[in-house]
Amino acid sequence: MRIFVLSGQSNMAGRGGVHHRHWDGVVPPDCAPCPSVLRLSASLDWVEAREPLHADIDMAKTCGVGPGMAFARAILPRLEPAGSGVGLVPCAVGGTAIREWARGEHLYDQMVRRARAAADCGEIEAVLWYQGESDADSDAATAAYGGNLERLIANVREDLGMPQLPFIQVALASGNKRNIEEVRKAQLDINLPNVVTVDAIGLSLNEDHLHLTTESQVKLGEMLAQAYMSNFLPATC
Repeated sequence: MRIFVLSGQSNMAGRGGVHHRHWDGVVPPDCAPCPSVLRLSASLDWVEAREPLHADIDMAKTCGVGPGMAFARAILPRLEPAGSGVGLVPCAVGGTAIREWARGEHLYDQMVRRARAAADCGEIEAVLWYQGESDADSDAATAAYGGNLERLIANVREDLGMPQLPFIQVALASGNKRNIEEVRKAQLDINLPNVVTVDAIGLSLNEDHLHLTTESQVKLGEMLAQAYMSNFLPATC
């Protein structure tokens, strides 16, 4: 299995189709269950992946469609050998600031523990990271964001014993937080080996002007897949 860690806050956990704390239950074909795509449950069991991927992880909020399933289904045809599967490891929790993902904090430790458990069944290919909206509310958090993100990447690589582990991060879509542009700049300025940034700017948002719509989540999943395939998969003839 090719294993991918899904982490960050609500737009990675998925709020596509969520309106007034209720998910509409609409699952696009690009996000439909597939026998070759599994997810690691909260109890560390591999089960068939289906939306909402984070339902038993981000339990304090209503989860909907995120980018994970669209990502997995988009990369499946490119994986070798033919018939390889994808294992998704949901870890994202809505409303969390990057300080809550510091080494030693509960969310960080849970992410590393889940990644290690998943690695018993395959190779960890990448971390998909979408976070930062919560930090855009604070001038101090915004100023520290770039350094905190670089530290997070270094810590995860060290704790998993994978110094070149790919990180594919998402630069924030337009939102209603006051320092969005400053956080976006910090994200876009990250210059580390095997760190690739996908820019979500311009993707359509729900009526809350913060969370991506279902259609946008599918698009984002495809963008993440393209980033992974272009940067981290060997070229095929």
